[in-house]
This record gives sequence, structure tokens and C-alpha cells, in this order.
Amino acid sequence: MTSATPRRRGRPSRGEAAHGPDTRELILRTAREEFSARGYDKTSVRQIAKAAGVDPALVHHYFGTKDEVFAAAIEVSLEPAVTVASVLGAGSEGIGERLARHFLGIWENPTTRAPLLAVVRSALTHEAAAKVLRGFVLRQLLERIARELDVPDPRFRAELAASHMIGIAILRYVIQVEPMASADPEEIVTMVAPTLQRYLTEAAPPPTPPATADAHPGTEPGPDPTGTGPASRT
Repeated sequence: MTSATPRRRGRPSRGEAAHGPDTRELILRTAREEFSARGYDKTSVRQIAKAAGVDPALVHHYFGTKDEVFAAAIEVSLEPAVTVASVLGAGSEGIGERLARHFLGIWENPTTRAPLLAVVRSALTHEAAAKVLRGFVLRQLLERIARELDVPDPRFRAELAASHMIGIAILRYVIQVEPMASADPEEIVTMVAPTLQRYLTEAAPPPTPPATADAHPGTEPGPDPTGTGPASRT
């Protein structure tokens, strides 16, 4: 008689697994709420499970580690497939404006703003959270956008655009610096869209030639090779 196959770590029982996608969604929604309320550092898998009313093994089964739960919460908030399609769907013309409007739209929506605030705040103070955010942004968003850009250094350009928008998010929603915090979103879109458009579509300018001595009037003249200049007279 053969013994029963041992369950792998985190595998739910039949009764637990019967909930299926509904249980997964419950855990994910609870995780977003816990990360929003406590931040990354003070949230544990056990706390998420307790708040959701499930066994911690179920959290591990559906999401794996705490970092993976955190990444899943980011993905739900940003919806990378929707973001990329919205930004790139109409081609390169107006891509800067679409990126700015879509990004600010996510932050202006109270439903998605709260978990994003938790994500950014956690990433600013906790390296593990920052690592998860970097990995998600690079893999799910920037690399997808970069693949569609017909310009030199597409990934670097996508990172420049992302840094611009994340900087706005920190000033406007996290630190709440005025007048940025109370500015009309459309005003921000109007101001930043041309810069994002340049990052993502324009060819890089030619390198600036090195400066010559003639380009700096007022510098001291060099030695007089004839020996007849003012410095040689007594």
C-alpha cells in the first residue's frame, strides 16, 4: 500500500481550494488594504491572511512570498496591459500626452491612489519594497513600452519618462508640495507632455563640440612666442 503524496507547502486543502478565484481576489484585495494602511515593512503574510479570514498557506499558494503579494498589489493598481495599450495604441504621435494623462488619471482615482501611495512610500523607506517596485516597473511597463519605440536607447528613454512621472507623483501626492499638489491635472499634462514626447520619440541631438580657447573671452593669453608682447616689455 503506497502512502499518500505529501502536500507541497502552501497548497490548500480541497475545502479551501473550493473558493478558487473568489478566494484569490479576496486575499489580493485584503493585501492591498493592509499594505495601504501599514506599509510594506509592517505588513506580514500572516496579517493579510488573518484580515482575509483564510489560512496563511492559502496566501502562499496563490501568491508565494510577501514580495510576490506586494508585486501583485502593484499590478492590480497599475494594470500594465491596459496602461501599455492606452499609451502605445495610437502610435507615436501624442504619446507624451497620453502617458501623462493616463498616469495622472490613475493617481487621481481614489480607488487606485491609496495602494499606490503605500507602494511609493514603502519603496522610499524599504529596500525590499523598492526592489519589487523597480522590478515590476522595468519588466511590466518600461520594457513593454521600450520594445515599441523606434528610437535609439529605447529603454533609457522609457526610464527617463518614468522618472519624470514618478517625481511628479512624489511631489504631488506623497509630499504634497504646493503649488504642485493643488494644480489642475490638465495643467500638469499640458506642461509635461512635450517633455515626455521628446524623451520617447525625438532623435538625440548631436554631441556638443568641445569648447575652445576662443569660446572663453577673458581667459589669460598664453606665452608670446615672439618675445615682443606686453609681458616681455620692461
